[in-house]
Amino acid sequence: MAVTHRVVRHVGVALVALASVVAAPRARAQDVGQTIAASLPRLQPRKVVPFDTGEKLTFDVRFGGLKVGSGRMEVVGMQDVRGREAWHTRFTVKGGIPFYRVNDRMESWIDTRTFESLRFVQDLEEGRRDKERTFEIYPDLATYSENGAKSTASVEDPLDDAAFMYFVRTISLEVGKTYDFNRYFRPDRNPVQIRVLRKDTINVPAGRFQTVVIQPVIKSKGIFSEKGHAEMWLTDDPRRLLVQMKTDLSIGSLSLYLRGYVPGNVAMATDDDGQAAKLP
Repeated sequence: MAVTHRVVRHVGVALVALASVVAAPRARAQDVGQTIAASLPRLQPRKVVPFDTGEKLTFDVRFGGLKVGSGRMEVVGMQDVRGREAWHTRFTVKGGIPFYRVNDRMESWIDTRTFESLRFVQDLEEGRRDKERTFEIYPDLATYSENGAKSTASVEDPLDDAAFMYFVRTISLEVGKTYDFNRYFRPDRNPVQIRVLRKDTINVPAGRFQTVVIQPVIKSKGIFSEKGHAEMWLTDDPRRLLVQMKTDLSIGSLSLYLRGYVPGNVAMATDDDGQAAKLP
């Protein structure tokens, strides 16, 4: 249904592109098809989201009750990825104890108009484990490649681990419900589950917040794995800021507590009428 709607919405663009093929018969059909696919998302308005370029959240990282490092979640900027405008987001956690260090980095490039992942970098350094992977994700072809290898089948409207952290900020969250999404870019890891556990009022270094607590579950390694039992505390307001997160590692519990927040330039996000999106 979503594919049909997308085709109908952009039929005008396809006709224009078809006319160019007639005018230039020597163009290769494959190249023209890729040009049409790449041009479709640019016609849509940017998604209305509660974040934008420049948003930065900083965290204290603790093992148990001991502060052992820092974390950061930020919208670094907007970049062009294969002709598509994308938010470049980065999530990092650094710290540890003398015999066990954590230095995790996840970066995602998310299409600003379709909210699909275009690129994902995952660098996990936890104890003796150190693995970095780069995924190029092609939503129009429903494929992805890992570290430059041959393309593999993906899903429609794909999202990666880091992109899901921003996606959950855009959806309704009703306590007691579990939301299943078949949007993880690696099909065998679907569905991704978002369990809405409860509401909670908590104190963190940045202040006191009313929150909604969720448990994301992705069938992959990392902080959102099934074994990690991760929980996220998001502000119970339109911003859906991450103010606390807890996850289990092999040697104990890792927790993040919000210390600082710098808002992004929300005026860059637009609604369907092209007007600036506003938060209360």
